[in-house]
Amino acid sequence: MELKMREGYEGTGPGAITPDGCAVELYSRLPVGDEPDIIAAAVPAGARILELGSGVGRMTHALLERGFAVTAVDESAEMLERVRGARTICGPIERLDLGETFDVVLLASFLVHVGDVEVRRGMLRTCVRHLAKGGCVLIQREGEDYHTDVPRERVDPAGFTVRIVSSEPVGDGVDSVHAEYVFPDATWTQTFRARPLTRQQFEGALREEGLRVDRYLTADRVWVRAVPVTGD
Repeated sequence: MELKMREGYEGTGPGAITPDGCAVELYSRLPVGDEPDIIAAAVPAGARILELGSGVGRMTHALLERGFAVTAVDESAEMLERVRGARTICGPIERLDLGETFDVVLLASFLVHVGDVEVRRGMLRTCVRHLAKGGCVLIQREGEDYHTDVPRERVDPAGFTVRIVSSEPVGDGVDSVHAEYVFPDATWTQTFRARPLTRQQFEGALREEGLRVDRYLTADRVWVRAVPVTGD
């Protein structure tokens, strides 16, 4: 069954576009950065990881190479077709209930900033629901100037350009963000809705769902290790 595009989301360019405006072919081309090393340094070796919003498996594959057991979840079957070596589950993150728990639940790709507050709450509840005793949730936040340092662009060493063209308020504390990815042979765009969160707002959103910040993993506070409020 074809999924409908989420309201306020759009994508253009060659190949399939997911309900949140992501282009499958684009994400198959994007390199993975230092995220797998950040994750590996924050969790036990060989941990069982539930990766929420895995996409085509950029981080999935890197984590498998580091010896982790990964279950990859995404709402796009076309994204999951590109994942190799991991168990895959197709469905919306905010409604996921596998009836099992994991050492680590990973919520990357700035998903915690989704514009719809109820979707965010559902995602965080999914994290808590699937967390084993003594486990942790790793979350990737937006940079503190993500919505204000606009427009901006970055030329990747691999030879493509990423532009955040605009970030415009659409009401209720939500911005509509427009991004472009320019390769020598193709261009993709994505428009999506994101809710900026200060550090205090982010920590408050976690606490609403029974989580607290254990520590920030990077100096820019983009990567976060969270644990249940009731204990580690």
